[in-house]
Amino acid sequence: MDFPATQPKPAADGKIIYYPPGVKEITDKITNDEVVKRLKMVVKTFMDMDQDSEDEKQQYLPLALHLASEFFLRNPNKDVRLLVACCLADIFRIYAPEAPYTSHDKLKDIFLFITRQLKGLEDTKSPQFNRYFYLLENLAWVKSYNICFELEDCNEIFIQLFRTLFSVINNSHNQKVQMHMLDLMSSIIMEGDGVTQELLDSILINLIPAHKNLNKQAFDLAKVLLKRTVQTIEPCIANFFNQVLVLGKSSVSDLSEHVFDLIQELFAIDPHLLLSVMPQLEFKLKSNDGEERLAVVRLLAKLFGSKDSDLATQNRPLWQCFLGRFNDIHVPVRLESVKFASHCLMNHPDLAKDLTEYLKVRSHDPEEAIRHDVIVTIITAGKRDLSLVNDQLLGFVRERTLDKRWRVRKEAMMGLAQLYKKYCLHAEAGKDAAEKVSWIKDKLLHIYYQNSIDDKLLVEKIFAQYLVPHNLETEERMKCLYYLYASLDPNAVKALNEMWKCQNMLRSHVRELLDLHKQPTSEANSAAMFGKLMTIAKNLPDPGKAQDFVKKFNQVLGDDEKLRSQLELLISPTCSCKQADVCVREIARKLANPKQPTNPFLEMVKFLLERIAPVHIDSEAISALVKLMNKSIEGTADDEEEGVSPDTAIRAGLELLKVLSFTHPTSFHSAETYESLLQCLRMEDDKVAEAAIQIFRNTGHKIETDLPQIRSTLIPILHQKAKRGTPHQAKQAVHCIHAIFSNKEVQLAQIFEPLSRSLNADVPEQLITPLVSLGHISMLAPDQFASPMKSVVANFIVKDLLMNDRSTGEKNGKLWSPDEEVSPEVLAKVQAIKLLVRWLLGMKNNQSKSANSTLRLLSAMLVSEGDLTEQKRISKSDMSRLRLAAGSAIMKLAQEPCYHEIITPEQFQLCALVINDECYQVRQIFAQKLHKALVKLLLPLEYMAIFALCAKDPVKERRAHARQCLLKNISIRREYIKQNPMANEKLLSLLPEYVVPYMIHLLAHDPDFTKPQDVDQLRDVKECLWFMLEVLMTKNENNSHAFMKKMAENIKLTRDAQSPDEPKANEKLYTVCDVALCVINSKSALCNADSPKDPVLPTKFFTQPEKDFCNDRNYISEETRVLLLTGKPKPTAVLGTVNKPLSATGRRPYIRTTGSETGSNISVNSELSSSAGNRSSSDISETGVSENDENPVRIISVTPAKTEPVKNKEINSDQATQGNSTERGKKRTATASGTENIHQKPEEKNVDETGPSLAAKTRRGRPPKPEPQGTTAKNEETNKPPVRGRKRAAVSQESPGSLEAGNAKAPKQQDTAKKPAAAQRQIDLQR
Repeated sequence: MDFPATQPKPAADGKIIYYPPGVKEITDKITNDEVVKRLKMVVKTFMDMDQDSEDEKQQYLPLALHLASEFFLRNPNKDVRLLVACCLADIFRIYAPEAPYTSHDKLKDIFLFITRQLKGLEDTKSPQFNRYFYLLENLAWVKSYNICFELEDCNEIFIQLFRTLFSVINNSHNQKVQMHMLDLMSSIIMEGDGVTQELLDSILINLIPAHKNLNKQAFDLAKVLLKRTVQTIEPCIANFFNQVLVLGKSSVSDLSEHVFDLIQELFAIDPHLLLSVMPQLEFKLKSNDGEERLAVVRLLAKLFGSKDSDLATQNRPLWQCFLGRFNDIHVPVRLESVKFASHCLMNHPDLAKDLTEYLKVRSHDPEEAIRHDVIVTIITAGKRDLSLVNDQLLGFVRERTLDKRWRVRKEAMMGLAQLYKKYCLHAEAGKDAAEKVSWIKDKLLHIYYQNSIDDKLLVEKIFAQYLVPHNLETEERMKCLYYLYASLDPNAVKALNEMWKCQNMLRSHVRELLDLHKQPTSEANSAAMFGKLMTIAKNLPDPGKAQDFVKKFNQVLGDDEKLRSQLELLISPTCSCKQADVCVREIARKLANPKQPTNPFLEMVKFLLERIAPVHIDSEAISALVKLMNKSIEGTADDEEEGVSPDTAIRAGLELLKVLSFTHPTSFHSAETYESLLQCLRMEDDKVAEAAIQIFRNTGHKIETDLPQIRSTLIPILHQKAKRGTPHQAKQAVHCIHAIFSNKEVQLAQIFEPLSRSLNADVPEQLITPLVSLGHISMLAPDQFASPMKSVVANFIVKDLLMNDRSTGEKNGKLWSPDEEVSPEVLAKVQAIKLLVRWLLGMKNNQSKSANSTLRLLSAMLVSEGDLTEQKRISKSDMSRLRLAAGSAIMKLAQEPCYHEIITPEQFQLCALVINDECYQVRQIFAQKLHKALVKLLLPLEYMAIFALCAKDPVKERRAHARQCLLKNISIRREYIKQNPMANEKLLSLLPEYVVPYMIHLLAHDPDFTKPQDVDQLRDVKECLWFMLEVLMTKNENNSHAFMKKMAENIKLTRDAQSPDEPKANEKLYTVCDVALCVINSKSALCNADSPKDPVLPTKFFTQPEKDFCNDRNYISEETRVLLLTGKPKPTAVLGTVNKPLSATGRRPYIRTTGSETGSNISVNSELSSSAGNRSSSDISETGVSENDENPVRIISVTPAKTEPVKNKEINSDQATQGNSTERGKKRTATASGTENIHQKPEEKNVDETGPSLAAKTRRGRPPKPEPQGTTAKNEETNKPPVRGRKRAAVSQESPGSLEAGNAKAPKQQDTAKKPAAAQRQIDLQR
């Protein structure tokens, strides 16, 4: 292009400067405006020139040099500088590839100058922005900065350029600006020899979170730049991290402290940027510095957990190394690992399998926070999508609902509740997901069995908010409850029933408190009010603090009548759910304090209100429930869709209504509800009809006056059920008549008379229901029916029924049979025994001495082992039923004071021995009945001593159950004494420590305790004593240890009231006292203090101490004392007599399964020699013999009651094993603890039938201690008294107890000619 030049001007170096046409000389002599005007024309000229204009290039070379002079580069006017920069950029373009400037310094100055001008890009609204953009575009397109590669200090220019571009980029720039910047920078990176650390820092600093948040556009620019130059820049990045991570040179860069943030961002940009860095992280994961490991774990958690990351798949060694940090010794590292798992589960379900095992370990972490976060991790993922968490992970949360820490338990319970509501209640993920978490409802309700009040309150809250949300409409809420109840397991149903019962009880406490407010102020009223407040406080969290808040609330109630009326409305039987909600809000509003955001007092009151408010059940709700049940009956309900059968729904619905009839009886009072219940009464399902009768019984008090039509329909149905219904229906029908009708005497007479006349012992199937009805009638209306019942009892019950065996029992070899297999005659006899008890309980007096006769009859039944007639026609399983009935009957009569007084010590001991029965179910049921009566404070304290005999039970679970019963009973009695100041007058019958004399007396009369100096027997006594004392001595309340010691010492100053003149009986009593003193002294250092009071001994069991009587004799030797306390066994091979059958004369002993000296429940089966357990499970299950089967190991002659003494000798273990191997058969393994089935080879049944039978006397409790192998036991001649009472559970060679028995006693063979045996009895196999 040709430009006519203006007059040339000489330059400073003498060269002539040609300016474009029309452009005058540009010097410092002219104004800035003029300079700008002339420079614009120069810029236009250079813009129009191209690289091919050689003449112009030569002509304007001096001008190009002149524009790089100091005048222009340092000009203070920014417009001048901008125009000069544009000219220089065009000059580099025109003269490319060679620049007209040869001086390196000058080039550096020029590029730094141009870089400074690029800052003008920041303001896009500037009038000059287009020129700045032109400058950037020109530089990028020509790659002008590449000239700087020739300069030694080019890095300074590049750093300045990068920093400038990253600082000016902002959200007002368009895509072109960003692209030109990227082109400019990427060309420098990709065409250079490498990226220096300073230049790298200028890029990476934009990735640091602080900078990233300040300038998002700079972050995006750096991100795209790194992606574009990944191949070139990766080695530089690797070198940087190597310097910092591996070599520890933090001084190489100011960004060293941000390495982990940088790695995270770089990984998100492009994982290829970190190809060489990841192995360095594996190295850092194994650092000795916990904080450093923590930082790496935090980083990798983000890398592995990010949504699109496949790092775990691509880098398995790093993944495995990272998983190892779940087990890190540093708590924060483990915590961070667990937190990561949640994101990982949500973003990478395929890694759940790898995480499960590590989360399992962490769910048992000693740190509470880690266990808590494991739950949060699993629940968070589960709430996102249930398919993300497998059953095993949910199982970890399930386990933590029983964690020792409340925070962890609460998180687990709430988490499960949220999952249940989302997937079961709202069915957000379909039926499969609902099925997967269907167990949650049962598990959450099971937690109500826990002792902690916090757990109970949380279960109630969960039930009201998640299982059956109280804010649902009534019909929807009841449908939810109806099908929930139908699908719960039995234990969950019991828990839910208990929950309603506890809430109802608390409502009654509050109602009684309000009643006390209505009474005039008095000291008695204040004391009663205080006791009521303490009871209410126990039902709230943190009872200690709750007491103060409840007192404060009570004061507010006393001062505010309106508040009282609101509370009365809340707990009134007629309060609806909507009214309850309004009342709760109103009371909370009145107690709220705006100035106090956190108000613990208000929170505690809210807890109380939530527990007592009827948020689920009112009349409308009951009506909705009944309608649902009617639909199920009609077959129009959605039962199948809800996962329950119509029959199950109907039965569960009736059970639900039955429970609610106890807690909300008023809500049932409507003709519609009762009509539906009458319809249920006519159904064939016995359970449904029974529940319906019970609902009428609980709720029908106004039927007679308000609903005569219902009354007239109900009466004949009740009569029919009482005469010909099931036993349970008959019972409920009689009670229903008695409860709701005013003319109950007439009604009951119409049932009593025909039933009493039609009794026929020859048809026992038709006896059971009449006996039940007659028994309950005589108990409910004794004045009217006690006398006519006496002749029925004497002539029919005793003579015809109990004293006759009309049928022969099935000899099936079992000690227990299911209910449906029990013969009708025995069921009738059991009901006859219950009738006797009910008749006596109704009379409540012994004027006719009927109680004495009944007790003698029951005692005879126990002595005869259930076979009262002793004709051997009754089966073993039926005998077990009758023993249980007789023992339970005595225990029931003991609950009535007038009968307790006439029960003799001998009868009490017979009753006690039922808990050591040979039949597992008898022991189990008797113990449950005993506990139930004791825990309600119905039975005298002496009956608690019976639990001491449980130390001899061979089944671990039974011992554990007995111990729990003791703990509960002792706790309840102590709490009762604290809460009832008047109870101090009855301390003898309430204070748990007073059980000690009863226990000592009972053990002294234990039929197993025959030789006061026999160490084995004394060890048994010690076990029983410690079983009770261990629980009593847990705390030394009121110096109780010294008190118990004083009782034992005082007993030695009395005589046995049962046999005061019998030296041996007294010696046994004193010996047991010495064993008790030995145990107390050894276990407590506090027992030597002075007793706070002198104990009172029961005169029924001990005579009054004689004035001059002094008993300072020690009845157990020092050697025996040491043996009892140390428990050192006689040295012999433990398995020497594993297969030795043990037996007892007249009854069957059993042996404990553990070798513990203190009643431990730890099984030692695992320590047994492998020779005892080498039989396979398939061998063991050949015969399927149950625990109570009577398949004998050998037939034993039972010595009659009046035989000569049996001589016992101890058999050496070697001799026993070798000499009796034929008789005993092979050793067997024991089944798992608690299993009821013990198997044996059929061919072992009749071993030794033809030989002389042996009768053995063995201890009933712990296994005998072994004696040295190879030694011969000494023969002992002992007098064995005739055995009265129950036979005990026998031990077989298969039982765990006998596996431990190193040695056992066996009697000498008796001369069968001189001593004819009684009917041979078979030993049953007992665990």
